[in-house]
Amino acid sequence: MLTVGALAVVAFFAYQASASDDSPAAAGAQPSPSASPEDGAGGAEGGSEGEGDEGPPPVPAESGEGRRVVYSVGQQRVWLVETSAGGSEEIVQGTYRVFPGGIDPAPGAYAVTSRNAQGTGSDGVAIEHTVIFHTTAEGTVHGFSAALDGSTPDPESDQGTGAIRQTREDGDAMWLFATAGVTVVVVA
Repeated sequence: MLTVGALAVVAFFAYQASASDDSPAAAGAQPSPSASPEDGAGGAEGGSEGEGDEGPPPVPAESGEGRRVVYSVGQQRVWLVETSAGGSEEIVQGTYRVFPGGIDPAPGAYAVTSRNAQGTGSDGVAIEHTVIFHTTAEGTVHGFSAALDGSTPDPESDQGTGAIRQTREDGDAMWLFATAGVTVVVVA
C-alpha cells in the first residue's frame, strides 16, 4: 500500500513526464532561428538576413539597464537581456525577429503587466504565451504572443492591433524570461 507521500511523489513525476517534451520550454527555451518579416526565413541568435558572420545586431544604445526585454520597432527585433551576477556586464539571453501588428507602441519603458498561457488574439487567431506590457488610453493592448497556427498579424488590415507575434519557439523563450514586472523597453 502506498503512503500519501509516495502517492505525491508518483503524481509529481507523472506531471513532469506529461509536461516534458522536446520543446524549447522543456529544455530551457533558448530562442532559435525564427522567420523574418521580409522573407519568412532565417534569422535569430545565430544571425539573420544581412548579419553574416557578425552575428545578430547589438542591443540598442539607450535601452535601459538590468534585466529587460528590448523591442526595436524599426528593426522588428527583440532582445532578452540579463545582467551578470555582479551586475557589471549585460548578457543577451537571446534575440530574434518579430512580426508587429499595425499599431506600434510608443518608445519608452514599460513593465509586464499580465501574462496569459492561452487565448485568442484580437484577430481571432488562437495564441499562446501572451506577455502584455502596455494598454493605451484608447484600449490598444501591446504585447508579445505566438499563434498556434504560426500566422502573423496583417499590418495592412483595417483592424490594426498592438500584437507583436513571435514564433512558438521564441514565444516559449519570452514566456520564461518576461515574468510579471520585468521591464520592457521600446525603442524606435
